[in-house]
Amino acid sequence: MITYLTQQLNLPLVKASNILTNFSGAAAFTPLIGALLSDSFAGRFSTIIAGSVIYELGLGSIILSAVLPGLRPPPCPTQANCKEASAVQLWVVYASLLLTSLGSGGIRPCVVTFAADQLGVTGKEALSRTWNFFNWYYFCMEMASLTALTFVVYVQDNVGWGWGLGIPTVAMAFSVVIFVVGSPYYRKERREGSPLVRLAQVIVASVRKRKAIVPAESGLLYQNKELDAAISSHGRLLHTNQFRWFDKAAVVTDDGFTNSNPPNLWRLSTVHRVEEIKSIVRMLPIWAAAILPITAYSHQQSFSIQQARTMDRRLAGHSVQIPPATMSIFEILTALLAVSLYDRLFVPFARRFTRNPAGITSLQRIGVGFSVNILGTLVSALVEIKRKSAAADHNLIDKPTAVIPMSVFWLVPQYSVRGLAAVFVTVGKLEFFYDQSPESMRSTAAALYWIAMAVGDYGGTLMVSLIHKYTEKGDGNWIPNRNLNRGRLEYYFFFVSGLQVLNLVYYLLCSRLYTYKALEELSEGGEDGDLLELGMDENHSRSMGESNGGGGTIK
Repeated sequence: MITYLTQQLNLPLVKASNILTNFSGAAAFTPLIGALLSDSFAGRFSTIIAGSVIYELGLGSIILSAVLPGLRPPPCPTQANCKEASAVQLWVVYASLLLTSLGSGGIRPCVVTFAADQLGVTGKEALSRTWNFFNWYYFCMEMASLTALTFVVYVQDNVGWGWGLGIPTVAMAFSVVIFVVGSPYYRKERREGSPLVRLAQVIVASVRKRKAIVPAESGLLYQNKELDAAISSHGRLLHTNQFRWFDKAAVVTDDGFTNSNPPNLWRLSTVHRVEEIKSIVRMLPIWAAAILPITAYSHQQSFSIQQARTMDRRLAGHSVQIPPATMSIFEILTALLAVSLYDRLFVPFARRFTRNPAGITSLQRIGVGFSVNILGTLVSALVEIKRKSAAADHNLIDKPTAVIPMSVFWLVPQYSVRGLAAVFVTVGKLEFFYDQSPESMRSTAAALYWIAMAVGDYGGTLMVSLIHKYTEKGDGNWIPNRNLNRGRLEYYFFFVSGLQVLNLVYYLLCSRLYTYKALEELSEGGEDGDLLELGMDENHSRSMGESNGGGGTIK
């Protein structure tokens, strides 16, 4: 889309990049709405269908912009004194991006959790498999991206944007039909009211009983298996010693407990419901640590495409040119290779040292990815220095449309490092949020993943805008609108690398202090109601969780 906005609608680079980043941020906020609807009453299946229909309407709108000449400004092949798209023309694009953002809100938080529900990725079901579901979910997503960046981009550049946008629209419609046809065979969870209401009930009950004394013995706190059955079909959360203030909600008092079933949940909550809010609170510092790397990465894709546009994109010995956007194929190929080898090579190797069935925990996996991400931005800075040096050597600094005699394949290392980092960070976060969230709030927890992306994207927009504004007054604008050769893009890459180093230190501290959730699980004789329970103090909970490769189930 950055190519469409800059080459077809003639928008300046910073403006186009900010538009995409802002709508990307909106598309990352809307999953919270879809997740709450899904976890409250609609269910994941219905939410996915509704989101897909809205998304299709957005794709149809952008096709109109690409097909109808009146919805685009005149072509500007020289990229000098170009007439930008009018307000009406931009609003058509805005409408399309808004619809796709809303549609994403129903799809993103529900697809991965719905698929995981079908297979079972915690407890005995997961331990019986030699592969990681989230790895292969990510593999399929990257294969789809690979198709888009090769076949679809080729059609856009060589056939036309109408066909290039029409093909994914038709493919999306076909996939929705296939998804609906399989409806009778899906495992669908029963919804039991808004998770936000349950969290609010615990908070209100805790405030009302703020003077109550929490008993030293957790067995004296209120528990009700029948009441929690619908929101704990895979096992109830066990009591933990963290955030004991919330335990006041489960303290039985004369005014809070009645013989009615269920009791007044605004006065008395079960241990399981108290542990739900504890699980969410424990996840928040880890969630916050994911924001800054997204801020640092948010504009790198757009800037890398603009770098590629100035470089020699010919294949060796051929006149065929590689489209700038297609350079992302190297990021995807690296990710596909890395995720394919993760279970086969990395996990057995890491298991020798950690004795962890999963090789490393999800938190350790995220930390490795953050470290690799820093290397990626440093490589980007070094390549940009090399690119500008080549432009200066051939007197091309003031010729933004000229091709610098430097192969575009110099960009491959930065794309490859980013692809490797994504295998650790993206999959690790998906696994962490699904595994550590309460069972009845998994769509909502998945939405946290996308909200972090939204905050990071908006933070990236603010950061780029401020850098563009204030560096314009100095020796040279770090991020110029038209002539990248006159910019100081390497300074930007060094700056975000430093921010990521600080964030990594914060993350290591948070992950060190994190306590994995404790869960009781039905035994083999679960049909007779037998339960395997384990009461643990805080430190023991963490060590046991780590030995289980993420602590999803402790038995």
